[in-house]
Amino acid sequence: MELFVISMLIIIIICFFLIWYISTYNRYQSLIIRINEAEVNIDTTLRKRFDLLNKSIGIIKGNSDIKDEVLEIIVKLRSRKLTNFDLDRQLYEAINEFHNILETNDELKGNENIIKINHSLAESETEIVASRKYYNDIITNYNKLLKKFPTNLVAIISKYKEKTYFDGKNLEDDIVNDFKL
Repeated sequence: MELFVISMLIIIIICFFLIWYISTYNRYQSLIIRINEAEVNIDTTLRKRFDLLNKSIGIIKGNSDIKDEVLEIIVKLRSRKLTNFDLDRQLYEAINEFHNILETNDELKGNENIIKINHSLAESETEIVASRKYYNDIITNYNKLLKKFPTNLVAIISKYKEKTYFDGKNLEDDIVNDFKL
C-alpha cells in the first residue's frame, strides 16, 4: 500500500512537471510567433520606405537640374542584402538626404509626386515607430522569460537565445519629428 502511494505521488509530480513544461514551452512559442509577426511588419514598412525613396530618384532627376547621383545610398542598397536593423539605419540616412534635396531645390518643393512621397514617408515613420515599439515590447517579455528561473530551464533545454532590441540608434535624436509635409 505504501509503495502504491509513493508511486502515485511520483506520477502526480511528473504530471505537474510536464504540464508546467508544456505550458512554459507554449508561452515561448507564442512569443516567438509574435516576434516573427513584428519582424514581418517592420520588414513591410522598411520595404515600403525603400520603394518610395527609389521611386523618388527618377522624379528628382526628371524635375530638377541635379545631374549628380541622387540618393546614392538607395542606389547602393538595391543590390545588397541587409538585415532590417541595417536597412533601417541606411534608410534614415537616405531620408535625410531626400529632405536635404527638397530644402535646397525649389523646383521639387511644388512637385505633386514628391509631395505625395514625402507624405507617405512621414506616414511610414509613424508605422515604423509603432512596429519598433511592439517588437521591443515582445522582446522584453521574451528575454524576461529567458532569464527567470524556472522558465530559463525550458530555454536551456530548447536552446533559445536572447534577442536584441530594434533600437533605431545611429540616428539624430529627434528625427521622428523632423518630417516635413
